[in-house]
Amino acid sequence: MSIGICIPTYNRFNELKNCLNSIYIAYSKHEKIKLEICISDNSESHQNLKTIQYFRKKFRNKVKINYQKFLSNKGVAKNYLKCVSMSNSEYVWTLGDDDLVTPDAFIIISKLLKKKHIDYFFINSYLLRKDVIKGNLLFNTNKLPKNMEPFSKLKRDKEVKFFELIDPKVTYDFLMAIFFSLFKKKKWDENLNILNKRKLKDNRWLSNFENSCFNQIVFVKAFKNSNAYFQSKPLSVNTSSSRDWKIMYYFLEIVRFPEILEYYRRNGLGLRRYLYCKNHSLRNFFNFFFAIYLYRNKKSGWEYVNVYKHILTNIFYPNAIMSIFYYFFRRLKKICKSS
Repeated sequence: MSIGICIPTYNRFNELKNCLNSIYIAYSKHEKIKLEICISDNSESHQNLKTIQYFRKKFRNKVKINYQKFLSNKGVAKNYLKCVSMSNSEYVWTLGDDDLVTPDAFIIISKLLKKKHIDYFFINSYLLRKDVIKGNLLFNTNKLPKNMEPFSKLKRDKEVKFFELIDPKVTYDFLMAIFFSLFKKKKWDENLNILNKRKLKDNRWLSNFENSCFNQIVFVKAFKNSNAYFQSKPLSVNTSSSRDWKIMYYFLEIVRFPEILEYYRRNGLGLRRYLYCKNHSLRNFFNFFFAIYLYRNKKSGWEYVNVYKHILTNIFYPNAIMSIFYYFFRRLKKICKSS
């Protein structure tokens, strides 16, 4: 069994160092796993080269680090697709350059990969809310905070069908975040032809559904009839404090997440599960569309909003109607707590 850790990176030089260091710490605790690291770099400088050289020496050739750099920014989709294509492993785990691996990750993953009948693994992640990573010093993941919050609060590991993972109790982004996904590389490769290459060439971030949700498009074709697995204990850490695209999150949640669910529905997601998830995805309908419009001069995604498709067709869902009341209730609750 072999696993490729695939990391698309872009201008997060210190974060990538910590990501690789966390992989080194986890590997040091379980060197029996056959591991490779694949990094595709969209950065505007060659600053990562020293980092790659440093970790190649640190791993002492026990782990191969495949690295390639684009000469110009090719966009998120091509960067992701490139790093996955670089892997020669049986399984791929995709990570963001600002994510960390927990020290026990490979011990647990080695056991998971013995389940040969599973094609897709959902790997839960911790959300690191506190800014505990500071400066240029490498962060020691053996010293992670003890009270980190997991994305999914579900406590039990379980084997499921792929579409059973489409549930806000599993993840409210419906598998969009790349750090949740560990999957069989062969099935991914066999289904890449579903992607619209012309739309992928548009390197404006989140400008269309295909260059935003390319992984979901392939996942559905590759795994919709597959056995899947929910790994409840988080094996990665999402360092939210380093996010540099928080304004764009409003657009992601209120435009792309519902679109993902519509795509799942067209490709076999059950009606009841679709309606439940779709209603949940619209819980911030009015306030998030207002924020997108308000910040329209700050690359909020407003230029990609289709009024009919994204607003008028969703406005009559219960949560869309109630979202304005939810917003003012949360504001009132916050005021009461602070007083």
